[in-house]
Amino acid sequence: MTTQGSDKQTGGTGRRALLGAAVLGAGGAVLSLSGTARAAEQAGRGTGGLPVPTIIGHRGASGYRPEHTFGSYQLALDLGADIVEAGDLVPTKDGHLVCRHEPEIGGTTDVADHPEFAGRRTTKVIDGVSTTGWFTEDFTLAELKTLRAVERIPANRPHNTLYNGRWEIPTFEEVLKWQDEQTRKRGKQVWIYPETKHPSYFRKLGLGLEERVAKLLHKYGKDKRNSPVILQSFEPTSIQRLNTLVDNPLVVLLSSAGSRPWDFVEAGDPRTVADLITPKGLREIAGYAQGIGPTLDLVIPKDASGNLTTPTTLVKDAHAVGLILHPYTMRNENPFLPAGFRKGTDPDGYGDVFGAFRTYFATGIDGVFTDNADTGLLARQAFVNG
Repeated sequence: MTTQGSDKQTGGTGRRALLGAAVLGAGGAVLSLSGTARAAEQAGRGTGGLPVPTIIGHRGASGYRPEHTFGSYQLALDLGADIVEAGDLVPTKDGHLVCRHEPEIGGTTDVADHPEFAGRRTTKVIDGVSTTGWFTEDFTLAELKTLRAVERIPANRPHNTLYNGRWEIPTFEEVLKWQDEQTRKRGKQVWIYPETKHPSYFRKLGLGLEERVAKLLHKYGKDKRNSPVILQSFEPTSIQRLNTLVDNPLVVLLSSAGSRPWDFVEAGDPRTVADLITPKGLREIAGYAQGIGPTLDLVIPKDASGNLTTPTTLVKDAHAVGLILHPYTMRNENPFLPAGFRKGTDPDGYGDVFGAFRTYFATGIDGVFTDNADTGLLARQAFVNG
């Protein structure tokens, strides 16, 4: 644990208060309320005074625009997202941070259409997975800026392909400037929620992410505990490293229960996510982070047919140690919904997403990542007023 200031020494008490300890401090009194009453009790008292459940625009408004573009980020704000996930941070060859879902960009840019980069196509092993394509760390920023973004899942979002080629790859520094511009234009604070991607992999390449993130946040005065920037990562040690560099609110992302964070794999730590979501594991996380971002299946598991079963105790257990929960990811299309909420078999058809939102909100989660911020806001309104 860092010794930089009392806030960090106490596991981020001040930062946790910002993220909603005023709400969670009521403990069982709040959590024992019905879902509707609880949401009404918490409304307007979450992250930075934002409504709870907080609606987080996943990679912007990626249900309607190619993800991690200013077109997607801008639309997420226009649709009313409380926070925009801008963006997933990966480095270039010359050390700049850019916003891509993964370092492999064959599926999210038009790089395959650039003959000058045909020789860059290669196969790499990232977090134990062999992947073939083009990778950001093999390009300078100037080279990446010649590419344009495309829709990542065209089979589910054919309408998004209309916007292929309209936007370039944004840098994290451009995002920070955009955040300030949008805050001024809209007359209210815009929040962002960037993620460090594959930090162990990039550190081995001499392209450590956390120091670069911290340097930019410091440059723009956004490295404080009340700064409108929440940082997240699937690797707990990345969050621990950030905890020594900045005072921002920090969130540990959690994948499936049987999976192991890659930094654990590299360090020989045998623990899985299932170990991290025990009361003991959550207490440990609360020592250096203020929240968790679990997959929705950790909140309500599915059976073999894809139907929701009984909620776990994760929400209660996390709240008991002062952690907020921002699970991921709600999407409108049938294939991404629990089986009981699908309508028809059309892969790009919408199901009963309002019913799904209502079910997850009723567990007491503090917010949710969604590709469709407008749907999320309507679902929250119905839930709070219901």
